[in-house]
Amino acid sequence: MLIWIALLGLVLFSATAYVAGRRKVLSAAGGSSRLLHSLPGYHGAYLALWAAAPAIILLLLVSLFGAQLEEAVLRGDPPAAVASLPDSTQDVFYNDVVATATGGQVSQTAYDGALGEAFADKLALAYDIHRNLVIGALAGAFVLALAGAAMAWPRLSADFAARPRVERWIAVLFLACSVVAVLTTLGIVASLVWESWRFFQAVPVFEFLFGLTWDPQIAIRADQVASSGAFGAVPLFMGTFLIMMIAMTVAAPVGLFAAIYLSEYAGPTVRAVVKPLLEILAGIPTVVYGFFAALTVGPLFRGAFNSLGAQFIGGPLDGLGLYLMQVQNQMALVAGAVMGIMLIPFVSSLSDDIINAVPQSLRDGSLAMGATRSETISRVIMPAALPGVMGALLLAISRAVGETMIVTMAAGLQARATFNPLDTVTTVTVQIVTLLTGDQEFDSPKTLSAFGLGLTLFLITLMLNIVALRIVQRYREQYD
Repeated sequence: MLIWIALLGLVLFSATAYVAGRRKVLSAAGGSSRLLHSLPGYHGAYLALWAAAPAIILLLLVSLFGAQLEEAVLRGDPPAAVASLPDSTQDVFYNDVVATATGGQVSQTAYDGALGEAFADKLALAYDIHRNLVIGALAGAFVLALAGAAMAWPRLSADFAARPRVERWIAVLFLACSVVAVLTTLGIVASLVWESWRFFQAVPVFEFLFGLTWDPQIAIRADQVASSGAFGAVPLFMGTFLIMMIAMTVAAPVGLFAAIYLSEYAGPTVRAVVKPLLEILAGIPTVVYGFFAALTVGPLFRGAFNSLGAQFIGGPLDGLGLYLMQVQNQMALVAGAVMGIMLIPFVSSLSDDIINAVPQSLRDGSLAMGATRSETISRVIMPAALPGVMGALLLAISRAVGETMIVTMAAGLQARATFNPLDTVTTVTVQIVTLLTGDQEFDSPKTLSAFGLGLTLFLITLMLNIVALRIVQRYREQYD
């Protein structure tokens, strides 16, 4: 807590340094910013950065790695009762000591006898280490803040080039953010690959990718190992693809045509009313869409299909009528249709902005050559806007693939290898959530299969993005 209070204090100190830096250079220039090499704000920012940045970096490092440092010091002289424990139990012991000293989450392990005495001794030492670490961090941050301000203050003058130095700080910040983003992506991919490799040691890759039966529950029985059919992922990917296609069948034409109307046909008044109404859909939580699908759309579709099936009974389509009479509320068609409604604002809003970004000169040139408005839209505007429209559709597809709540409430949890929109299906993301929910054993194929599903879905999405980028690059070269 003290670390975060110190961070707040540093922010206030840097704000004071910013004001002081501005005043100093304005005073040196006689109150006229025209005589300065850089604007007064750059001088103030330069002083504020040197006053706060080194100290904030120190405090963040202590906050991130302080617990690991404390644990490393505690492990230096292990008591005999702790040294005799397995490595995993020792890890729990030292984690509990550090968590108790720092106010973190402690396990439910009880320490009695010699372990209790060792825990008390290490806890007293942990309190001392934590207090010294916090005091040292605060003192170091204070010294760095004063040293940075003292170093930067004499440099401020009318001819001091503050702007390039501040922009260099900003460039370093952007570089650091980029490195964090790249490392985060690599960490996610590495974790997926590692856990998937453990899974594929128990379940053959071929059986996972081409198996037609998904029933991971059979792998957790003591008298049975993971069979070839228990982890067949084909039904999951078929269900994901089916619901995604239904959703895009609804969202793509409706959203795209709405965008064309708003950008090319609608007047300012209509646009000011319709566009916000469409974008309201983006703010509705997905659980609300799930309730809407389960309580409204599902019964409505079931009633419609049941009524249609009743008309076929007794005639040449008696079998079809019996099937339609058995249709239930949960089906892929319901989940896909409601998901498509949810995706309409993503497609329409982004496509509208992209179409409006097409240069007006292209429209004027086409109309001047005698083309109608519809011909201009289909042959000039849409090809020029295609890269951005493809991006909007990819965003909608990614949202459809990653949606969980609507599928759970409207399509069910049963894995079926079918493309029938009236059947109950499930998706990859729903199964990942199901497999990782609750207390799970991460050494079993059942739990590790979630990482195999995640890695496969990642690779498929990556391939789709590569194909879309090729399409975008092709049309961008033609219309840039």
